[in-house]
Amino acid sequence: MSKGIVTRLRLSSLRLRLVVVFALVALTAAVAASGIAYWLNREAVLTRTQDGALNDFRQEMQNRAATLPLRPTQEDLRRTAELMATGSANYQVLLLGERDAGKPIVGASDPDDFTLADVPRSLREAVDTERPVTEANPYPYHLFWQRTERNGTPYLVGGTRIDGGGPAGYMFKSLAAEKADLNSLAWSLGIATALAVAGSVLLAQVAATTVLRPVHRLGEAAKQLGEGKLDTRLRVTGADELADLTRTFNSAAESLQKKVADMSAREESSRRFVADMSHELRTPLTALTAVTEVLEDEQDSLDPMIAPAVALVVSETRRLNDLVENLMEVTRFDAGTARLVLDEVDIADQITACIDARAWLDAVDLDAERGIVAPLDPRRLDVILANLIGNALKHGGSPVRVSVRTEDDELVIAVRDHGPGIPEEVLPHVFDRFYKASASRPRSEGSGLGLSIAMENALIHGGSITAANSVGEDGAVDGAVFVLRLPLDASGITREVQTRSSQGEVEEA
Repeated sequence: MSKGIVTRLRLSSLRLRLVVVFALVALTAAVAASGIAYWLNREAVLTRTQDGALNDFRQEMQNRAATLPLRPTQEDLRRTAELMATGSANYQVLLLGERDAGKPIVGASDPDDFTLADVPRSLREAVDTERPVTEANPYPYHLFWQRTERNGTPYLVGGTRIDGGGPAGYMFKSLAAEKADLNSLAWSLGIATALAVAGSVLLAQVAATTVLRPVHRLGEAAKQLGEGKLDTRLRVTGADELADLTRTFNSAAESLQKKVADMSAREESSRRFVADMSHELRTPLTALTAVTEVLEDEQDSLDPMIAPAVALVVSETRRLNDLVENLMEVTRFDAGTARLVLDEVDIADQITACIDARAWLDAVDLDAERGIVAPLDPRRLDVILANLIGNALKHGGSPVRVSVRTEDDELVIAVRDHGPGIPEEVLPHVFDRFYKASASRPRSEGSGLGLSIAMENALIHGGSITAANSVGEDGAVDGAVFVLRLPLDASGITREVQTRSSQGEVEEA
């Protein structure tokens, strides 16, 4: 399934849920209403047919069967049954009498259609049972009925007996016409239910569109707001809850735009202040640096009481000069004016030159193949290497090992030391500006900007730096590892690169 299809399904899930809920509610209501209507109509149809046939049969038994002699012949029974079956109720009749005691005879209106075998035994037993005559029960024999089925066709079977030893009579009426009517009614109710569900789905679509259109507009507006279009506003229509939600969104967007504008103004002011301050400090620092260089040259001839103070001034002046340079570099990154000046760089030669220039050859082991060349900014690569290796020498333990390899069109440079490692709570902050692992040493030699600047220079190349601890075979921490990853082909990065170091993001301008 493509990403576009997945997105459309995800966006339409609320619509789908609304449609399903509407359809289920409509289906439940329609099925319940249809079921009740069918049941009521079925009972009404069957009861009307049943009562009409049984009442007619009772009347016929009183009018015709009761006139038969005590010992009728089979012909008497047949003829009477035929006369009883010619009524409007349209049923078959079977009369059961006795020629002699214990010798039953049967007369049927249509022996091919209705025989004694079609009468359920339970019904015959109920008809033949004589009940005591009381005030509440004036008749010893009652009319009983039962619904049966033969070859898939429903029938009504009824029976009673004439008082005083008269014949028993049974009627057999087909309910096929009623069944057909009820089937037709069921089909009609089923079609009505289907139409109700289809109508509910259409109504759900309309309702979902009406409800979800403002929600979709709010979602699009929120997306634009998240993309930085802080002037996004929505037109408020109506006076319902969605209109209140739209007003709340507009109010929140306006408040957010104002706060972001205020923060941007303050950030720009702070950035300008740092840049101006750093620029203004460079002139006196240049003079101080010249003086300290002279004092350093004459340090051996100075009074021993003054020499320590002179050494302190020289070291602090250099530290202040490095801090100002770092601040200037940071402001260039923040202002988006940092640029790459690419050149074909032999990685092994570049690392060797960096180590040699700082007199670290005896403290650093280099494992790099010759001939790895990549288009990079040599100055910025030197800044990255100097900060990573210097940090390892200062805070780690010897020996410091620098290894170089290529991996999936990437240049990977790992700087590892054998010190105590980096505390777990410090790892997430090692690239933060002015962050120092020990709060008890706020005036340590470092400015807290070195690793941050190294990260910015890696990001401007389209790369990254990660920090982790190296674990030995015994499971103990055995130093820290910083891994620099840069693209082997950075020739496409030739324009100004905008960086947002506070979020660790890089964009090409």
